[in-house]
Amino acid sequence: MSTVPQVTFQRNAVRPVDCFKEGWNLIKGQYWLILGMCIVGWMIAAAVPLGILMGPMMCGLFLTFFKLRRGEPIEFGTLFKGFEYFSQSIVATLLHVIPILAIVIPAYIAFYLFFFIAMVAQGSEDSSGIAMLGVFAVFALFWLVVIAVIMFISIGFTFVYPLIVDRGIQGFDAVKLSFRAAMANFFGLLGMIFLNFLLSTAGLLLCMVGVYLVLPISYSAISVAYEQVFGLRQTNFTPEAPPPPPVFT
Repeated sequence: MSTVPQVTFQRNAVRPVDCFKEGWNLIKGQYWLILGMCIVGWMIAAAVPLGILMGPMMCGLFLTFFKLRRGEPIEFGTLFKGFEYFSQSIVATLLHVIPILAIVIPAYIAFYLFFFIAMVAQGSEDSSGIAMLGVFAVFALFWLVVIAVIMFISIGFTFVYPLIVDRGIQGFDAVKLSFRAAMANFFGLLGMIFLNFLLSTAGLLLCMVGVYLVLPISYSAISVAYEQVFGLRQTNFTPEAPPPPPVFT
């Protein structure tokens, strides 16, 4: 029997431009803190193969964004609270990474085989320039299909870590629910990828530095898209009251 909570989602709710605008407004007051969290999170995630630590780091970042949205205080250590979702996030990460590796590794093997065969054929006296051009066109089409499949998979995983953090859903169930919601908002999420590509391209013009500067906005935009689709669960957080004034007798 499924243990997935009854979580509803909106269809065609993602508005890409609004996501980036609201995402920037959400983090601009603490931008440099969140930029540091993003960079450290990526460094920690890259330290372990298969992105095993990517899940906890992403959970920590989305926990940060959700706290900001609710008006709760954050600190650099909020990033490491993502380890509270360690087991769920690892399951989700492996379900994301393994299918992509299953596509990319054979594709690279095919690329090098093709490159070797093309070099041999080019040195042959019977080689035809038109035939070689056709072979290159077919292989380019093959890579476009590979990239499209990887993009499709990544879009399906858009809401996995936010669901784990906000709704406490287990990894496999979060993946299933994320795919359903992402497919119901496919073109909006595709638009977000396009806008993020434009921002990242602009960042490349700043000698690669701008690519890192865009990271907080990109992740914050995803948190806004999640809220547009699922809504944000409210908590019972209340700010700490200041201590009472001293009483003199």
